[in-house]
Amino acid sequence: QVQLVESGGGLVQPGGSLKLSCAASGFTFSTYAMAWYRQAPGNQREFVAHITSGSNTNYADSVKGRFTISRDNAKNTVYLQMNSLKPEDTAVYYCKTYHPDFSWGQGTQVTVSS
Repeated sequence: QVQLVESGGGLVQPGGSLKLSCAASGFTFSTYAMAWYRQAPGNQREFVAHITSGSNTNYADSVKGRFTISRDNAKNTVYLQMNSLKPEDTAVYYCKTYHPDFSWGQGTQVTVSS
């Protein structure tokens, strides 16, 4: 079945960096677009970044210029490089595939705090 496992979260100071990973299995990874979403306490889940099967990307305005989404089809993994982190980036981060059998995973917690 379709499975996505996020990792790489943690506690980081404002201005710091983290790189998240999402390992995919159960589908032909290279043929599907992938995305990252996040959900802060008390907020709805929101879009962060998207990458097509051809590696075209787009970003939420709030992260543009700071975050970079990428993919490694040989490793069935999508990444999110996060730089210049701000306290408002604190959230649980989830990856998503557009496969019809997708369901949300556990996510990985990112906390930006001094």
